[in-house]
Amino acid sequence: MACRNLDKAEEAAKQIRDRLEHNQNAGKISIKHLDLSSLSSVRTCAGEILREEPCIHLLINNAGVMMCPHQLTEDGYEYQLATNHLGHFLFTLLLLPRILNSAPARVVNLSSMAHLIGSFDFDNINKKQNSLLAYARSKLSNILFSNELARRLKDTGVTVYSVHPGIVDTELDRHFDATIFSGSKAFLRSFGCLYKKTVKQGAQTTLYCALDEKTANETGLYYSDCEAAVTSPKATDPKLAKQLWDLSLQMVHWDHNTDPFKQG
Repeated sequence: MACRNLDKAEEAAKQIRDRLEHNQNAGKISIKHLDLSSLSSVRTCAGEILREEPCIHLLINNAGVMMCPHQLTEDGYEYQLATNHLGHFLFTLLLLPRILNSAPARVVNLSSMAHLIGSFDFDNINKKQNSLLAYARSKLSNILFSNELARRLKDTGVTVYSVHPGIVDTELDRHFDATIFSGSKAFLRSFGCLYKKTVKQGAQTTLYCALDEKTANETGLYYSDCEAAVTSPKATDPKLAKQLWDLSLQMVHWDHNTDPFKQG
């Protein structure tokens, strides 16, 4: 479990250990610190995992932030794009040689239906904009990254999935800007239970892509409610996916002498 808040991570790990204490085949839970907004933190965490784990059969890029006030990270990038896309992009590429060596394996990237309103200005990637649109851009990035990764991993035994988990009752909406909506934040909090999924419900599509045998040979698809779903035309644009891939390599300062698709 790679998490930004180690106290919350340890609490969750303890709950899992307590539930599985009598299961002899439960394995072990290891916690690592990971701040996806920091490229340095991503590299440190990936290095620790590679030193300790001989195999990686499943990577779920689940973390994210939503509709934060505009700010730049320590690396100089817009916070939502950095956390939701660049951090996962770099983390995945650093682990990819080990994932390839562990095939069959899967990579699951959490996106959102918000990608439908996402767009790019590649000449000004840090463009200050409405926090919802910045979030949508990061979620569109997740799908484009998944599609390009799936294309490059064709016939390797590593499959890639994008997931819209639904509107889930978590702390993700802590930065909701009530001015975007016609009602107040209090109204949203009060009546959110009418449309929000529980955490258990929200995890089902991720688990489906990660574990179900029916999805084992599928790759590059976008799922919602445990079914393949339709994305925006931008999300399936191969030229846009390649352009984002190339720009992301530059932004994370990837060493072009290092091939992430070489098993290791």
